[in-house]
Amino acid sequence: MAGAGGNAPPNPSCKIMTFRPTMEEFRDFNQYLVYMESQGAHRAGLAKVIPPKGWKPRRSYDDIDDLVIQAPIQQMVAGQSGLFTQYNIQKKPLTVQEFRRLANSDKYCTPRYLNYEDLERKYWKNLTFVSPIYGADVSGTLYDEASRSGTSAI
Repeated sequence: MAGAGGNAPPNPSCKIMTFRPTMEEFRDFNQYLVYMESQGAHRAGLAKVIPPKGWKPRRSYDDIDDLVIQAPIQQMVAGQSGLFTQYNIQKKPLTVQEFRRLANSDKYCTPRYLNYEDLERKYWKNLTFVSPIYGADVSGTLYDEASRSGTSAI
């Protein structure tokens, strides 16, 4: 049997895990990510992180327009009748300002919808016509120093 004798990888069922770091752990989030992966969080492809009590999000994102998204990904989907192929194409680097303009364009903005089910149906229906673009995997932080330390900026 695979995994017998304690050699099984952590999180063998690939469940989405939830983490609640302390303020100290949250300050060095890259190190906390190492811990999360040691627990098998990466096996699910995502994890939920609940910030510690006292943490405050950034008040404004107006000063990140020049931050560069080095490798935006365009998700290409082709197929029909329930049989689809998906692959990712790495696009040229974009600034947050360029990405925001793209995301808010008529082509990519969220369509009008009645409820979550309606939005989800529209997403899947249009996936082969409009290829989503993701700006994930950006190194660094969007949080200002006051947010990471748990103190309030005045």
